[in-house]
Amino acid sequence: MHPEIHLALHHARAAELHAEAVAYRRTVKPGRPLRTRVGWTLVEVGLRLATPRPSPAPSVSS
Repeated sequence: MHPEIHLALHHARAAELHAEAVAYRRTVKPGRPLRTRVGWTLVEVGLRLATPRPSPAPSVSS
């Protein structure tokens, strides 16, 4: 494949992907800001790490 054809195909595909991304951004409702979501995720992870796990039940041997 000639480099010019490859470059033209690359530009065409990039334009298609850009158009899809713009259309997707217009249809998706803006949710909570990223900073808020990351913050609450970190709080959840911290709570999981800080909470002791219950000790396993003793195994019954016959």
